[in-house]
Parts: sequence; C-alpha cells; structure tokens
Amino acid sequence: MATTLTATTTYQNFINGEWVPAQSGETFENRNPADNNDVVGTFPASDERDVNAAIEAAAAAADEWRHTPAPVRGEILFKASHLLEQRKEQYAKDMTREMGKVLKETRGDVQEAIDCGFYYAGEGRRLWGHTAPSELRRKFGMYVRQPVGLCALITPWNFPMAIPSWKIFPALIAGNTAIIKPASDTPLSVKNLVETLHDAGVPKGVLNMVTGSGSKVGNNLINDDRMRLLSFTGSSDVGRHIAEVAGRSLKKCSMEMGGKNPLVVMDDAKLELALEGAVWAAFGTTGQRCTAASRIIVHEKVYDSFKEQFIARVKALKVGNGLQGAEMGPCVNKSQRETVQQYVQIGIDEGAHLATGGHILDSGDYANGWFHEPTVFTEVDQNMRIAQEEIFGPVTALIKCSDIDHALEIVNNTMFGLSCSVYTQDVNRAFKFVEEAYFGIAYINAPTIGAEVHYPFGGTRQTGNGHREASETALDIFTEWKTIYIDYSGVLQKAQIDHPTGQE
Repeated sequence: MATTLTATTTYQNFINGEWVPAQSGETFENRNPADNNDVVGTFPASDERDVNAAIEAAAAAADEWRHTPAPVRGEILFKASHLLEQRKEQYAKDMTREMGKVLKETRGDVQEAIDCGFYYAGEGRRLWGHTAPSELRRKFGMYVRQPVGLCALITPWNFPMAIPSWKIFPALIAGNTAIIKPASDTPLSVKNLVETLHDAGVPKGVLNMVTGSGSKVGNNLINDDRMRLLSFTGSSDVGRHIAEVAGRSLKKCSMEMGGKNPLVVMDDAKLELALEGAVWAAFGTTGQRCTAASRIIVHEKVYDSFKEQFIARVKALKVGNGLQGAEMGPCVNKSQRETVQQYVQIGIDEGAHLATGGHILDSGDYANGWFHEPTVFTEVDQNMRIAQEEIFGPVTALIKCSDIDHALEIVNNTMFGLSCSVYTQDVNRAFKFVEEAYFGIAYINAPTIGAEVHYPFGGTRQTGNGHREASETALDIFTEWKTIYIDYSGVLQKAQIDHPTGQE
C-alpha cells in the first residue's frame, strides 16, 4: 500500500441529522487518482445496520417534511445554493483531488449543483398541477402532485456533485425524504453537498448519506420494501439489476446509464469550431462522461484535413494533475485505466489504426497516478467494438461518411441513445439530423457535452428506461399524480352514463 503523505481525515455517515461512523467500525480509503500517495480521507464501510438506521430516519421524517409547504422547502434549497456559491472553490478543489478531473471542470460541476438548487427552489412555488372542465354539471376536477415517499439515490463518480444534485433537489422539493449512496471513489463531494443542505436547514432525517460498497449498501437499500423510488446513474449492468429489483416490488425506478455518442462533421462545417468541439467532447473529464464523443463521424471530403488537425491537437493536450494546470487528468482508478487499455488492444486487434496515444503513462510525474494517453483510432468501421461499446475513457474513433444519410446510418447504429451532435451550416441537414437521430439530446454546431439543468437530460434505448433528469420533467419521477373530483351538485352523477344536457 502506498505511503500516506498527508494527514488523513476521517469522515462519517450522515443519518438522522448526525455524523456517525459505520456500526461495524470499518472504513475504506479514498485516494487521489493523480497521486495514490495522497489519502483524501477514510469513509465508513457501512452495512445493513447503517442502511436500516438511515431508512428509519427517513421514514420518521417523511410526514413532517411532506406537510412542510413547498415554498418553505424551496427557501431551504435556495439558501443551500447560496452556501454552495460561497464554498465553490474549496469544493471544486476537493473534487479534483478525489476524482481527478481538472479544476476548471470541477468548478463547473459545483456550479451545476448551484444552478440545480436555484432551479428547484423556484419549483417550490410552481409545483403545478392542472384543472380541466368536467363533463358533468356542478363538478370540478383537477390533478396535483404528491410525494412518492422514501427515495434511494445511487450516484456515480464522474460528476460527484452535479448528478447527486439532480436527484437530491427534485426529491426534496417534491416533499420526499431520501438516502443517498455515493460512489466509493467520490464520497467527499457528496458529503460536502449533504453538509451544505444540512447547514441550510434541511431537517434531520430528510436527507441521509450512507457510504460503502454496492453489495452491502446499495443492495440493502434497493431491496428494502420501505423504499418507494430508486434513482440510479451508472453502468448498464448495475442498472439492469436495479430495474429488476424495482420491477419485482413495483417501486418507481429511474435509470440513467450508458452512451456511445456520435459527433458528426459535415463537409460544410466550420472546421475550427468542429475541431475545438471534438477535442473537448472526446477528452473532457478524460472521456469519462456518459455524453463523451467516442465516435467522430467525418464527411469524406474533409476527413483527411480534420484527421490531421485533430490528431495534432490531441497530441498537444497536457495530461497531469488537475490542480496543477493540466488539460486532462487521470482515469478515476486502476480498474478504469485497465478497461481503457483493454479497449485499445481490442481496437488494434480489430484492424483500426492507432493514430495517437494508446499507452499508459506511469513514469516520472505520472508514476503515482492512473494516467493514460489521449487516444485516437482512425480507419474505424462502424461495427467494430470500439465503435459500439462504451469505453468511458480517453479514447475516440474517427469514422468516415459520404453524406448526411450515411452519417445518420452510423449515428443510429448503436444500442445507446443519449447525446449526438452535428456540425453543419446547412439548415436542411441540421433539421434532418434532429428528426432522424434517435437520441435523447441533440446538438447543432456544439459538442455532445454541455447539459443545462433546466432542460431534460436522458436518452433512448439502453441508455436508460425513458425517464429524464433535470428540468421540470424530473418531477414526474419524484412525484405521483393525484386526481381530485369535487361534485357540488348535491345529486348522484354517473360519468359517461348521465348526459349533462338539461340537468341542474
């Protein structure tokens, strides 16, 4: 085991408004992926007892919280967002240290949580329902939102504050109570978010955090019958398991999983803009985004020019510690880097041309981190595994197309359907792309990454199960609809049977 160079901080679970250790007393280390000697902290290795305590706390707080007026709940979220603004720089540095992505990106991650909090604070005064005219006289009808109940929130490591905020803020504004299980690679950022909400005045038991493994925390959380909603972002394999559990117990379930996202460059594209977008989309967050552009589809007329310039820019990327001015940080852990290396070999074996990169960086300044070169394959066939399977690392594939129809054929040739992009100056091509690309998100003359919190986020096919996060649409998963009929006629009226004409 690497030698610890810094004093180690011990963190705890947050249950019923208090910071408490795991009942087993066991912990696990959270290490800096850019410098494995740097122990960010130790966190509780929780088990069923801790999960049960968190669920009991959430259940005990549920009635009082759902009866708290939504505008009042919103005021607490509003205050939390202001606190996040004040703590943004420190939280961003904490995130870079535990997750590895560069500081400008972690600042954006925290900013997304700030934006999300302000947005859902506003929803506290506009949790709109609907009214509609009844078919009967002297009868009023409407439908309104009500809380689901106890929510299990399971979040990934690549956006360790933004994605938790996508789940926590709508869950709480809707009147639910929640238990969040952060990814074991990035528990500190979730701890920072939970602590901020507590400081803003979220009552005890309303929001709880339990850290630990998927087997001992995640499985116990999703299998408990008291949990009424499971919200998960992560791998497709884990998502399928959670969806099966939810199906057996008829829990509400929201899955956000993989992507194999295409960025298309047509022959009339502004090449400089497309190059900048492609480098950012492919290698931002070290390619560890579900929206990363891991397929770059280029028109044959500009393919050679684009390829030459793109490879030159990728070679020039500065890889290193995200706190020290790098443009691309490490993979999040050893296992993720090994997966990247496996796919590099798969690409070579399939006959793709390794144009640049492809190697682990493990000497000199890189010796203590999980660094990998930014990697580009050319001469890629659309059916190769590197063009079909999610790699979740700094690897992208260049694929040649002949026209917009051919591009769309390649775009849609995937099991996923999260984000897609096209660069073109032709409005007809742009609209055809938007209409025919079967994806949840489409960008025109912008990269595949860059979601904003007031727009729906999610995808089609095996990217998820159809629900959307962010925006007002997230409330559809975190609430149930209740239809209300008020008959003030004083007589029995039978819908569809009694014809209202002539009745008083």
